[in-house]
Amino acid sequence: MLNRSARALFARIFTPVARFLLARGVSADAVTIVGTLGVTFGALVLFPMGELFWGTMVITLFVFSDVLDGVMARLAGTTGRWGNFLDSTLDRVQDAAVFLGLMLWFFGAGDLWIAGAAAGASLALGMLVSYVRAKAESLGFEANTGIAERAERLVVTLVFAGLTGLGLNPWVLTMVLVLLAVASAVTVGQRMVTVRRQSRAQPPSS
Repeated sequence: MLNRSARALFARIFTPVARFLLARGVSADAVTIVGTLGVTFGALVLFPMGELFWGTMVITLFVFSDVLDGVMARLAGTTGRWGNFLDSTLDRVQDAAVFLGLMLWFFGAGDLWIAGAAAGASLALGMLVSYVRAKAESLGFEANTGIAERAERLVVTLVFAGLTGLGLNPWVLTMVLVLLAVASAVTVGQRMVTVRRQSRAQPPSS
């Protein structure tokens, strides 16, 4: 959804930056790692300090490395299974850091345990969404479906976290996190149903 519709646009935007970095010997893997470190800093240092707006700004800046590293790999001709594995693994690290940072804030000085619990549920169910797809694809099925894919979850969370940092009532972010958790659970169900249908359509093994 958002992943597919926006990625081509951002790829065109970041192509000049990718060429610039490659010309100076920077690798796609290095960009992936630096991007993850930046997101982790914004989420696990600034969010727990209550700096939700500035944390969101830092995360947003570095999260675009997820597009930039792919553009660099294609331009350099280094796309392959290792890069795909590294990128996918560190994506999970970034997602976990964002929701964990919100949990630390709301269970601590933010003093809103319901929001912390909703962030924890969003973290766990978001990981399950990714796992279901990965497991399905490892078995030869397709499970790239659902109402709450990674990009949607991340964008919605960051938008409302940033607005909360600017003074939006924290209960709005709480409701957003609750809805994200529900949407993630629905997505898990959708992917399981999709795989089940594909499994039934396959002829039985002899």
